[in-house]
Amino acid sequence: MASRGGFGEGDETMFTVVDRISWPGSPERANEDSCGVSGDWAWVIDTSIFPGTPPIMNEVSDAAWLARFASERLSELAARAHDGDGVALLRHVMEEARVTFLARAPEERHDVLTWPVGAMTLVHRTGPVLDVWTFADTTAFVRRPDGSVLTVGEAPELRGYEAAKAAELLRASGSTPKTIFEAPLFQAWLTERRQRQKEGRGLALLGLDPAAADRVRHRQVPCEDGTVVLLTSDGFSALVDLYGETDATGLVEAALRDGLEPLARRAREIETKEDPSGTRFPRFKESDDATALLVRA
Repeated sequence: MASRGGFGEGDETMFTVVDRISWPGSPERANEDSCGVSGDWAWVIDTSIFPGTPPIMNEVSDAAWLARFASERLSELAARAHDGDGVALLRHVMEEARVTFLARAPEERHDVLTWPVGAMTLVHRTGPVLDVWTFADTTAFVRRPDGSVLTVGEAPELRGYEAAKAAELLRASGSTPKTIFEAPLFQAWLTERRQRQKEGRGLALLGLDPAAADRVRHRQVPCEDGTVVLLTSDGFSALVDLYGETDATGLVEAALRDGLEPLARRAREIETKEDPSGTRFPRFKESDDATALLVRA
């Protein structure tokens, strides 16, 4: 895989799974999230595709296919990627996804604008250090043994921009989070974002462009024995960075104390009962897919 040792036998450093959850935003929609753990690697994936794009990978959604494909390949390849080169691992997975997708896609689907893309956080522990690679708005909450919590990722910054844009488009179109996808204003905005992606001017994303791996955000943080890592899609981290239900420390403490399901239920309650119109918390979906993986080093 990489110049620093490639695929080989892994070491004995392992993450222990404490809890995991992955709920679709609606029973009528495919779950376009996934998560996984393999030895000293763990990840969360949150994918999407332009609304109305017909699926071609034997799925309700090609985004759901990408989330599952990437997670399955990471499960196999990460177990042998003992050199800790996350960029090379991501590039390898995206190269495989590209080949697999284009082998089946008709010519008109060879346009980047119709491809599934995703946010992702991938972590790898080497001794007392945690490497964190982030595409877009997934998050790693890292709780050290002293109880302090580090938030790693772009989600808080991106959330502010997206919430402001959602408020603008919901107001201008007279839509709700359930109907915004049908609004011409939203579709025009989303098309412009996709065009920026096609031209290499947008965020680096998980997808079918292996070169994006070279632009993934990377950070190293302490990871002593006993450190807890909570990986979340933005549908789960919304409890912190959109709904203000708790802060990062409170989120991890609640997950350790009560498990992840009560937190996911609380997010759904806010979305479907307290603010389905998106008036209080502007957003582009009434309920987003919510995925979280809680592991202990």
